[in-house]
Amino acid sequence: MSGPVIPTVPTALASYEITSKNTEPSGKTEVATFANGCFWGTQHLFDRYYGPKYGVIKTAVGYIGGSDKYKDPTYRQVCSGTTGFAEACKVEFDPERVGYAELVEFFYRTHDPTTVDRQGNDRGTRAFYIAFSFSLYIDRKYRYMSSGPLSVTEYRSVIFAQSPEQTEIARKITKEVEEKYFDPKGQRIITGIESAPTWHTAEEYHQVSLSDNEFLS
Repeated sequence: MSGPVIPTVPTALASYEITSKNTEPSGKTEVATFANGCFWGTQHLFDRYYGPKYGVIKTAVGYIGGSDKYKDPTYRQVCSGTTGFAEACKVEFDPERVGYAELVEFFYRTHDPTTVDRQGNDRGTRAFYIAFSFSLYIDRKYRYMSSGPLSVTEYRSVIFAQSPEQTEIARKITKEVEEKYFDPKGQRIITGIESAPTWHTAEEYHQVSLSDNEFLS
């Protein structure tokens, strides 16, 4: 495990200056939900750089933001591009050990938030290359391989806020990250910030963090 992650924008840094002083679990739990491409890649990075040592209690992968007609969406359905669901990572965290603002800034470090509806393997971090290769292996093993390319909707960049407070923080961090890192390059963050709808946990065979796999970690 790496860490701790030191933020670089004002709101997240202010949070870190408070939470970094707390070394014991508080017993409190909040949830953050992020979508930015392959959910394994996202989960791997939160597990690797945070984990229980730095305030992230546990992570899970699943689907969110799609059509209400799918009560229990499957990976095959999501990959078809017809459901509207995004692959996402649910992060349960101790707000006394790591602030939501810190997690939002870290989320922006894990992908290119200026690309629309995709995180191609020429854009992401090493984790996304790994996740893509591993997903092919798992899908072949369990015969869930999609018949076509991954849907663009599935890989969209979205912060799914659990409360008005999270929405406000996400907007503030987005503005600060954009001003610091993307305005100078003439780029804009296109990440959506939405109220979190129903979460659907992905199939059990997807609940295998890359961090737990010796071959891929």
